[in-house]
Amino acid sequence: MTYHALAAARWRIAIILTIAVIIIYFGFIALIAYRKAMMGSLIAPGLSVGILLGALVIVSSWLLTWFYVWWANKYYDERLAELKKEGK
Repeated sequence: MTYHALAAARWRIAIILTIAVIIIYFGFIALIAYRKAMMGSLIAPGLSVGILLGALVIVSSWLLTWFYVWWANKYYDERLAELKKEGK
């Protein structure tokens, strides 16, 4: 693997994760804009669908960030260190 291939892999992961965050966030905003009644429905006393989905947006962002950190530590950093040793 070369630096260019490794950089391309990092870009692919970054773009995929960015698209995932955009879909999650703007999907949530679209629900707020177009499905107000649904978002205001109560699941339990004091807990609406909107609050639950808002919390899930935050948690999904944490999980996607964790995934990127895990991937970078496990795959990217190891391959980069190998390439530096090889001098490619």
